Amino acid sequence: MNETKPTNENPTKKKRSRRNYDAEFKKAAVEHCARHGGDLNRTAGELGVNYWTLRDWVEAARAKITPPAPPRSVAELEAEVRRLKGELARVTEQREILKKSLGILSIP
Repeated sequence: MNETKPTNENPTKKKRSRRNYDAEFKKAAVEHCARHGGDLNRTAGELGVNYWTLRDWVEAARAKITPPAPPRSVAELEAEVRRLKGELARVTEQREILKKSLGILSIP
């Protein structure tokens, strides 16, 4: 018994060459995707581009639009916490006043 193991390689199948897209095409593809509500599958199919390639282009475009927020100092963060605590106290007090007024007004 002389069995050969099947291989996944097909000698008649050629390896696909890597396609290069220019920046204008990438930009147009991202805009096309945005016009279709961000549907990557549909856009990739229409343009004949790999889904993952298009996804990378979209993410890169988003990164250019929204740069990461600069790091904030501890003092800035503490000031914001104080401001938010004050706002929470004010809103909580307003809610309690409204609840009491509803109780007074709803007496038959």
